[in-house]
Amino acid sequence: MASKKKILEEVSGWLRVYDDYSVDRSWTGPPEVEFLMKPVPPHEDFKDGVATRDVTIDTNTGLAVRIYIPGSENGSPVQDKMPLLLHFHGGGFCISRPDWYMYYHFYSRLVRSARAVCVSVYLRLAPEHRLPAACDDAHAAFLWLRGVARGEISESWLRSYADFGRVFLVGDSTGGNIVHDLAARVGGLESETVKLAGGVAIHPGFLRAEPSKSFLELPESPLLTRDMVNKFMGLALPIGSNKDHRITCPMGAEAPPLAGVKLPPMLLVVAETDLLRDTELEYCEAMKVAGKEMEVMMNLGMGHSFYFNKLAMEADPETQAQAELLIEGIKSFISRH
Repeated sequence: MASKKKILEEVSGWLRVYDDYSVDRSWTGPPEVEFLMKPVPPHEDFKDGVATRDVTIDTNTGLAVRIYIPGSENGSPVQDKMPLLLHFHGGGFCISRPDWYMYYHFYSRLVRSARAVCVSVYLRLAPEHRLPAACDDAHAAFLWLRGVARGEISESWLRSYADFGRVFLVGDSTGGNIVHDLAARVGGLESETVKLAGGVAIHPGFLRAEPSKSFLELPESPLLTRDMVNKFMGLALPIGSNKDHRITCPMGAEAPPLAGVKLPPMLLVVAETDLLRDTELEYCEAMKVAGKEMEVMMNLGMGHSFYFNKLAMEADPETQAQAELLIEGIKSFISRH
């Protein structure tokens, strides 16, 4: 009789790593929120003003993206070229996918409001693929976009609707770390066909090995606990590294000095009661000292990634109002750059 697999590491509700190094990401938390993690199939017909398609951009690795385009009032595609959002999901580098309902719900709203095209990357996940794998996927997606812009690669929606002269990097939680990493990586690779117009880091996963005051003292939220942060980072960071790594702490000593990094204008979105608030604001100050163009938006009274919690928004008018302000803030940033 085969012996039962033993759990080596578990992040409650989200993930279990077994002694044969297999990983189970099936949701085991409260069943009433499981719908947020359910995949939404792509639909090339317009539903609620948005059409989506999934595209494999590297047949060798299987790297894929989800593309969103907004429709016009009559339900057909818009005729003008629109800003292009290159999006990176969060999840501590260990969980989540662009087709999850939580992402579909929010980014459908954003592309409708901002009148933008969105390309969301299916990033490889740790611990099977530790960092910098997710950052390498982001870089590969950028190079793919550049190939489409140059006419070297065919993608009809992007060629028809995307303005490659206004590309914005957008990331949620640890996806915000990838925004900074990719912006720094491709700062010298821009061409006449692709221009980085800005970066939007929403509640980015900036950390230090020495915990901040907010990390130690602020209340945990449904979408971020201290245990989640510590375990996800232990599974995601390169072996032998800690939270001072350049990807998790871009303002730290292990990262390239910010003054010497070419970066586009950046919008940092901070949630007032987020455990990561203090290190996010530290990043902001370091960017300003380095002479970078930096804007900050504060989600008052809100916790980490609150805008993905559809149940909370339906139950609390203030949470819904803050989510709408978030979309308006991102829309305003895009319109000004």
